[in-house]
Amino acid sequence: MVAEDLLRRFGAKRVSFLIVDLTGRAVVPLSTASQAEAGAGRQAGRIDLFGSVYEHVVRTQRLYRETTGQGERVIFPVTNRGDAIGLLELLLPPGSGQGVLDAVGEAAHLLAYIVIANQRFTDLYTWGKRSRPLTLAAEIQHQLLPLSLTCEAAQFALCGNLEPSEEVSGDTFDYALDRDTLHLSLTDTLGHNLRAALSATVLVGALRGARRQGADLTEQARQADQALAGHRPHGHATGQLVRIDLHTGHAEVVNAGHPRPLRMRDGVVEEIVLEADQPFGLPVAIPHPYRVQELDLRPGDRLIMLTDGMLERGAEQVDLPALVKDTRHLHPRETALTLSTAVLDAAGGHLEDDATVMCLDWHGSQVTKRHVGSGADDQQASPRRTKP
Repeated sequence: MVAEDLLRRFGAKRVSFLIVDLTGRAVVPLSTASQAEAGAGRQAGRIDLFGSVYEHVVRTQRLYRETTGQGERVIFPVTNRGDAIGLLELLLPPGSGQGVLDAVGEAAHLLAYIVIANQRFTDLYTWGKRSRPLTLAAEIQHQLLPLSLTCEAAQFALCGNLEPSEEVSGDTFDYALDRDTLHLSLTDTLGHNLRAALSATVLVGALRGARRQGADLTEQARQADQALAGHRPHGHATGQLVRIDLHTGHAEVVNAGHPRPLRMRDGVVEEIVLEADQPFGLPVAIPHPYRVQELDLRPGDRLIMLTDGMLERGAEQVDLPALVKDTRHLHPRETALTLSTAVLDAAGGHLEDDATVMCLDWHGSQVTKRHVGSGADDQQASPRRTKP
């Protein structure tokens, strides 16, 4: 529908929608022909982002424009609240004016909403995002993630990224934005493959259920602990739960035996010292209430939450604090991808444990308006990323 409208209104010779795949390192052209390819069980054709003009548009969230012998080639970001869904590429007649470009940019923004609305009814977008078939465990794991890995509001920008291991290890992350509160969670269940995926399903279900009932952090942790302890066979999980009041900036955290997060403040990266409570789901007879701790978060801070797959089994070769500092000018979307890519490269492309990271930029509770272009915060648009 969008393609036909643009072809008719502006005389475009070609219109393409390219969706960003799950890795964040490639785009996949989608068309009416893609429906038949997906139905036939074929793999989507991928175009590597690195070094391409597509990467430039995804990373900077700005229009790309060049004159060719066939006409004017333009590429617009298709983005919603910082979630880089894909790209809209057109070949327009030579000399297309600013009014045409503005109208196409609006169509690209509208296309983001169309994709979001229609992904509830089709597997086409999911098919396009996958570079290879998933195992059952990986299928379950991906269904536990939020529908959008990136979210922006006036007070913050955040993104999570999960690099699954060869044998899925049950990492998950989640967030929810309420009227007054931002909720974050990062968890890592014991085990591999289907057992880990099933334990993660119980854990995430318990956390979401408690959160949606309005439970505080202590009650969320308690319900998650009881649910996982009652799961057979027994599994346990480490995790961190965070709540941030959007009006006051007051932040709290529960730390269930999880690796300490990193915080960058004024260009200095350091670990946040947190007391460690017991992991979720340990079958112990002695009550072990979870403590809510203050999380020192100030405007301008960047918070990095991660699982032990970002720190161990080859990942120790990566100087994460230095890399967090080096990527301080990038959007959280780009920082999360850069950090997990560095760990994946250090492991030679074969992880022994899931590597998961969440990156949160806290702008401050006094910020009440977003300044956006193409659905992303212009002030957070990144320069072109270099390969780590």
